[in-house]
Amino acid sequence: MFTGIVEKHVPVLEIVQKPMAWRIWIANTWTDLGHGESIAVNGCCLTIAEFNAERIGFDVIKETLDKTNLGRLKAGDHVNVERALRVGDRLDGHFVQGHVDGTAELVNITRTPEEVRLEICPPEHLRKYLVHKGSVAVDGVSLTIAAVKNNAESFEVALIPTTLELTTIGDRPLGWPFNLEADIVSKHIVAWLEARGIQ
Repeated sequence: MFTGIVEKHVPVLEIVQKPMAWRIWIANTWTDLGHGESIAVNGCCLTIAEFNAERIGFDVIKETLDKTNLGRLKAGDHVNVERALRVGDRLDGHFVQGHVDGTAELVNITRTPEEVRLEICPPEHLRKYLVHKGSVAVDGVSLTIAAVKNNAESFEVALIPTTLELTTIGDRPLGWPFNLEADIVSKHIVAWLEARGIQ
């Protein structure tokens, strides 16, 4: 479980394509990791397969590569990282599982002296979970939905300077497929209503 409060972004150092999975290596900036620990990488919950003082390796299977943007990564790209939530930690974002629901395309960027605003087009099956002022995880970043357009064909998020500094999402080009995880509370509410035939 994560919070969507990304700690930093780090470079991808190497990607090794193996028969059953890709081994993705990222820079290690921590000193107290453990084998098998979970880390969210661009919002995807990955398990540490190998690490040393300089780098961390994760095995990423085809299912994850197909359903997320991790398959588009190359050495030199930066990724958002967050370690798993510990019992007793403050929950500063929202509950994020690290189970990406799908990718959502960046279709517009608006930059003004006051803010940077991204417009993102989600896949149709996720639109029912997106509500104005609701939470969403975009490449692992906990964000508040600033606007919902045309029955959620697209939505907007406004980025504060801290988000721009600590994460990669303000630097992504148009067309980038953000990893999207809908709010777990929204998913449970919609599932409960649908199971009872309530639309």
